[in-house]
Amino acid sequence: MTAPPPASVPVPLTKLCAGQKACIVEIKLPEEERSRLLELGLLIGAEIAFERFAPLGDPVEIKVCGYHLTLRRHEAEAIWVRVSG
Repeated sequence: MTAPPPASVPVPLTKLCAGQKACIVEIKLPEEERSRLLELGLLIGAEIAFERFAPLGDPVEIKVCGYHLTLRRHEAEAIWVRVSG
């Protein structure tokens, strides 16, 4: 098990541990994919909670805007966050 990332350094969403909360700071995807995520509530500044990886590591589950959302691993790797507190 890896140590959680420090709160001040932006990291890919996939670096978080289960239960960790973070704030989205950047989405590094082409416009079409980024637009779809924005429509799902993944906005810059949005607070998210990392829930878990699927058994084989793909997909990943997060909680955003009060609901659970499943993302492909490559999408989660392109979402950069700053760990809360």
